[in-house]
Amino acid sequence: QVQLVESGGGLVQPGGSLRLSCAASGFTFSQYSMSWVRQAPGKGLEWVSDINSGRQRTFYADSVKGRFTVSRDNANNMLYLQMNNLRPEDTAVYYCAKGRRQVAGTEVYDDRGQGTQVTVSS
Repeated sequence: QVQLVESGGGLVQPGGSLRLSCAASGFTFSQYSMSWVRQAPGKGLEWVSDINSGRQRTFYADSVKGRFTVSRDNANNMLYLQMNNLRPEDTAVYYCAKGRRQVAGTEVYDDRGQGTQVTVSS
């Protein structure tokens, strides 16, 4: 079965950096676009970034553009999110996800990991 395991979260001061990792298994990783999404306290899921399967085109939410970089290692079934210049509003649980799509106007994901907490605070 599909498994997505995130790691790398933690507490960081504003302006700091973190690198999140996601280990994928149970499917042919190289054939799927992958996403990072986040959920801040009391809020819904927010899409952060996508990377496609083949040519590794990347896409970012406006809120993180220029600060976050998504990448992948298809040989090792790994997805990454480099987060620089972190802000308090980036505080959230970050998830890697597979199968992003729209259902009745709502964004859904076929599979999502258990998440890793990122807290940006001084």
